[in-house]
Amino acid sequence: MFGIIRPCRHRMSEGMAASWLAHLCGLCLALRDGHGQVARIATNYDGLIISVLVEAQTAATADLRRTAGPCPLRGMRTAPVATGEGARLAAAVSLVLASAKMRDHVEDRDGAYGRRPVAAAARGVARRWDRAGARTGGDLGFDTAVLVDAVGRQGAIEAAAGPGTPLLTVTEPTETATAAAFAHTAVLAGRPANAAPLEEAGRLFGRLAHLLDAVEDLAQDTRTGAWNPLTATGTDLAEARRLCDDALHGIRLALRDTDFAGSAAGRLAHQLLVHELGRSVDRAFGAGGCAHGSHASGADAAGAGIAVQGSGNPFGGNPYAPGAPGTGAPGQSPYAPGGPGFPGGFPPPEPPRPRRGLLAGCLVYTGLCCTCQLCCSEHEDAWSRERRDSWCSNCDCDCCDCCSCCDGCDGCDCCDGCDCGCDC
Repeated sequence: MFGIIRPCRHRMSEGMAASWLAHLCGLCLALRDGHGQVARIATNYDGLIISVLVEAQTAATADLRRTAGPCPLRGMRTAPVATGEGARLAAAVSLVLASAKMRDHVEDRDGAYGRRPVAAAARGVARRWDRAGARTGGDLGFDTAVLVDAVGRQGAIEAAAGPGTPLLTVTEPTETATAAAFAHTAVLAGRPANAAPLEEAGRLFGRLAHLLDAVEDLAQDTRTGAWNPLTATGTDLAEARRLCDDALHGIRLALRDTDFAGSAAGRLAHQLLVHELGRSVDRAFGAGGCAHGSHASGADAAGAGIAVQGSGNPFGGNPYAPGAPGTGAPGQSPYAPGGPGFPGGFPPPEPPRPRRGLLAGCLVYTGLCCTCQLCCSEHEDAWSRERRDSWCSNCDCDCCDCCSCCDGCDGCDCCDGCDCGCDC
């Protein structure tokens, strides 16, 4: 599992959490049914948004769900899962982008991919996934060539980037790919008027995905000397945060111009793309997060992309953010040109434990699945070895389980602590 939107169930009503899980399982099963068991590893949290958007623009009918059999990841329980063209489009997009990620690992010789047999096998899987994604996309009227072309241009753009290169030049291929996928959801749903606003929402979502990945990897990339768009272009964290906040605002405006069918999926799309995406930005910049367990990093910002109040540092608890102790002049990023650099005046983080290789990680992942640890208990990530919460964790924190949006609202600016009692 991967993705920038990782909602915690305490922020969702029971119905909304069940709907989110239905789309996640629907994506996983669409990959299995269309492309085989191995393809299920391409399941990702962000890909299910494609399925959510298609359903949000479609009138609710009984054939949008089917009952799936017992699964170890659900504690061997049956569950209703999303089905139809939305899940298939999400599977095609996820498969093509996963194949591109795999080829990128091979080219960079990351971990086990540096070994010739593993690299050869990975190239073969990537080629099959490209063809499978293109076949499924073609059946749905979506040309996956736009995704392949965007990924193909990324390497040349990164190689040409240097100090002074606009950061948005580097994020453009990702923006183009996600814009095309979002826009096609309107075609599948039979609402062509939604194509333009959803294309804009997709473009900004792709920008956020690229920027947040760069921010989260910044410390490790600086330590290992890996390429990072922020250091390569000389962009500091303050500018990156400004771009993220602008993208969040643009997504909110684009969704306001989108005609949803008024279903629960419409509320779920708003929850994920406005509220949870805003929390993802706060989490990446250390300005807030889930109050449940290890996610706590300060008070959750109220609304999308709003910095924590009452703090002189707009980036909250991030020790490497501008103005943090020991990081140089106030307001200066430690990674900005002329800054003190990593580790600057601040002690470096504890070195991470070595990543597991591809095969070892797959074996550990299989064990986590078979013992239901993924869905039922805190566990160690099979590859990165970072601590992860269970997928189905129920927390007893003080966060409210209240509304985030209401049917018919016009771009609500709701905040934590409301007591309207609506189930959305």
